[in-house]
Amino acid sequence: MRSTFVIFIVCVSLTTVAQPRTDAFLVNLLRDNRDSLFQHVIAHPEIYRYQFIYTQINRDIRNNPTLTNYYYRFDSLQYFNPASTVKLPLAILSLEKLHTLEKFGVDMNTPVLIDSSYSGQTSMHRDSTAENGLPSMAHFIKKVFLISDNVAYNRMYEFLGQQTINRRLHALGYPDLRITRRFVRMTEEENRHTNGMRFISADGDLLYTQLPAYNADPFNFSHIHKMGNAHYTDDSLINAPIDFTRANNVTLNHLQQLLQTILFPESVDKKKRFKISGEDYRFLHRFLSQYPSETNYPKYDSTIYFDSYVKFFFQAGRRKLPDHIRVFNKAGWAYGCMTDVSYIVDFKNKVEFMLTATVYVNGDGIMNDDKYDYDTIGLPFLYQLGQFFYQYELRRNKYPPDLSRFRMEYTKQANDGRPSIKEADN
Repeated sequence: MRSTFVIFIVCVSLTTVAQPRTDAFLVNLLRDNRDSLFQHVIAHPEIYRYQFIYTQINRDIRNNPTLTNYYYRFDSLQYFNPASTVKLPLAILSLEKLHTLEKFGVDMNTPVLIDSSYSGQTSMHRDSTAENGLPSMAHFIKKVFLISDNVAYNRMYEFLGQQTINRRLHALGYPDLRITRRFVRMTEEENRHTNGMRFISADGDLLYTQLPAYNADPFNFSHIHKMGNAHYTDDSLINAPIDFTRANNVTLNHLQQLLQTILFPESVDKKKRFKISGEDYRFLHRFLSQYPSETNYPKYDSTIYFDSYVKFFFQAGRRKLPDHIRVFNKAGWAYGCMTDVSYIVDFKNKVEFMLTATVYVNGDGIMNDDKYDYDTIGLPFLYQLGQFFYQYELRRNKYPPDLSRFRMEYTKQANDGRPSIKEADN
């Protein structure tokens, strides 16, 4: 019999948030963190534009979880560039859409040939990082989670289509989640057009043809989002903030809800769940938590793409994470914004919690100059934040959870003589 999940979530209305929400519980708790850099960032929210959500998970004797969100400077109207975190909903939606193509013999591993039919588009008929040399949606999803690959994101965007992405997310209850562009320079009109593509069998027989698509739906750009004091455009310095009003937009609580939905689907209303299978959930769980060194295809250079490469809350230099800890997450970094949505599991000490955070680290205030304070402020702050809550969870009294559901089988990278990938667009 399936267990019944009991959930309590502190809800925040996106339409009524007039100022940042901070829970007193977190204010009192974080006073115990004596790290000077951490306290410096916390003392200057106007500079670092940080906000975070700590999700406490408590289990009962039947292992049913209760999730409670605590907020620190959460503000749905304060913009941060979501960067690669938008790859999370696209990966889930891609799996969902694939189920509508099952009648044609198409699944996540089916080879797909992507064509070009409009200005700015590129075709893709081969993928040298795949074992069979062919692109597939499964391989794209792997790459966006393992190292946050941008090309893989663009291909999922094209598979789904701009209209489908936004209509489906809004229908699921994410009204402020807006995805308008690929991660390649294109005009707004070019981003409204998406490629045609063909799914083929292993023998090369055509299974399904997807025609090029166009999104005629209007977007709501009523909220003006600008950041920085100046920005570069084609080597020219413009002494004005960069305008993100028409860019991708995600709120922090939506990222938390998306990750919760695929980790604890029974915890959300049925109307907000994605139409994916148990196999899909396991696939997502595996690659949300897998390290670049634990895959043969693609074969990444682990000295560059080290285990904690996209695990901000546990990234201290290139230190290896303990074997008993896994982080199921999606991180993103761009324009000085660093964001991570994570579910942290310690199988040895029976610890689990979620943490979702963003911080802006751009000391000179100039956008597009590739001079951001990721290594000196962003990563140390997020590491301190993650470790603080991890240590708190180690001390917290709770009923020990059964975490076997989140144990995954991982592949160890083989020493087969193939060259490893040292550089990727991410």
